[in-house]
Amino acid sequence: MSQQKPRGQRPSLSSPSTGTLGVAVAVVALVLGFLILRDVRGDGGSSIVTPTNPSGTTDPNGTVDPSAPTTIPPFSINGFKIQVANASGLAGSAGDMTTKLQDQGYVVQVAMNVAAGTAKRMKTGVFYLAGCEAASQNVAAVLGGNVEVAAMPQPIPVETGSVGEACILVLLGTDLANKPLAGVVGGGGGSAATTTTVAG
Repeated sequence: MSQQKPRGQRPSLSSPSTGTLGVAVAVVALVLGFLILRDVRGDGGSSIVTPTNPSGTTDPNGTVDPSAPTTIPPFSINGFKIQVANASGLAGSAGDMTTKLQDQGYVVQVAMNVAAGTAKRMKTGVFYLAGCEAASQNVAAVLGGNVEVAAMPQPIPVETGSVGEACILVLLGTDLANKPLAGVVGGGGGSAATTTTVAG
């Protein structure tokens, strides 16, 4: 008979208890979750936005004088589309306004008319879908600031009943039909980053 040599035994390592391992995994998951959420927020913590007046100094009370001119900061005008509809009754005026807005760098869909039976407008209106409130203020400023700004009317008063991919509708009235963009400082040039100043 052959004899087998006894194998050497490995020293056993102490194994952590299931409870300790579970706590360690939970702590690691909590820390990773915190880091991921902080990165998603992008600012690393909370921030407080304090209004500033046009001269750039912070009002100690956190308010801005409403009679002072308001500066609309530059922002990306390529993040939304505009639809211009002729409500002035002047032929070709919506196409003219479309071209002027495109010259300023805006993405503007092909001009159209208002729906049949829609009353002619004396004053131009800028109407927005949810999420495009700031964009509507920017467009209104470029038009001269003296326009109605409101949520999109329902039903949408254009010949197709829809603004397609646009989130801003300009119902062009006789006040701005075939006129230059009053809010553009120094004329055209297509600069999307120009700052427009309007009365508050």
